[in-house]
Amino acid sequence: MQKIIPHLWYDKEAKEAAEFYTSLFPDSKITNVKTIRDTPSGDCDIVSFKLWGYSFIAISAGPFFKFNPSISLMVNFDPSQDTEARKRIGELWDKLSDGGNVRMEFQKYPFAEKYGWVSDKYGLDWQLILTNPEGERRPPIIPSLLFVTDIGDKAEEATNFYLSVFKNTKRGQIARYPAGMPAHNASRSDAGGESNKEGAIMLTDFQLEGQWFAAMDGSSAMHKFVFNEAVSFIVHCDTQEEIDYYWEKLSAVPKSEQCGWLKDKYGVSWQIVPSAMDEMMQNGTPEQINRVTQAFLPMKKFDIAKLREAYEGK
Repeated sequence: MQKIIPHLWYDKEAKEAAEFYTSLFPDSKITNVKTIRDTPSGDCDIVSFKLWGYSFIAISAGPFFKFNPSISLMVNFDPSQDTEARKRIGELWDKLSDGGNVRMEFQKYPFAEKYGWVSDKYGLDWQLILTNPEGERRPPIIPSLLFVTDIGDKAEEATNFYLSVFKNTKRGQIARYPAGMPAHNASRSDAGGESNKEGAIMLTDFQLEGQWFAAMDGSSAMHKFVFNEAVSFIVHCDTQEEIDYYWEKLSAVPKSEQCGWLKDKYGVSWQIVPSAMDEMMQNGTPEQINRVTQAFLPMKKFDIAKLREAYEGK
């Protein structure tokens, strides 16, 4: 089971978006659709799906959070693994950019034969890259975090922190900005010809729980967005002790603690969720799902024993 799952927040379009995405990628399908009722957002559809074998969850829960480039999905097309990579990346670019917003043109760059950054018609950001076939292999889809700060040098500190918190971790590549080199411009309206801080992270990738993530630095002089709850990361936990551990290590904003959600000291949102609750929500009757929902809504950190009692009607 994938330990860490990206969670995407939509107003009303979760199922529509999941159907769109699963039509674009190989080895992709919607695996579950459930509706939870009587939440603060009303009735909410929760959609589980896979893209290229990578698990996601989407929710339709109202217009409270909007996607921005702070978290994007990097899609690797490796010619050494797929002889159709050049064709497939162009086709995917055309479909994702249709009705969307191009942030970096799909073209050749010093770091890639083909690369582009686009926000799709639902607002979700994607980076498509034709991977150097001589480089170290990476999975097709990698969540990427852009750490925007006044100084623009938090990515290394943040990723070191995550590497210390999670298990089965390692650092992959790390590339730094030389003096005077312009940064990735993920927001055209912010372009001003400015450069990122020398030594800041142009790109690094790293594994948490055996899953690859990427990170970059950005300066608030160039980018006007920060992390929010539109994209969060679910961490599945098998025991209460594991829930307690991640909650203590990651939670840094008490007012953001709600329904298993927390926000870390860098602004990234996480959901610390018992694996058993997924089973309850997917396999339970409507009455059981409603009881579990009403039990977890008042919670901050999840209590597995109380959720189990609600599920069993005790």
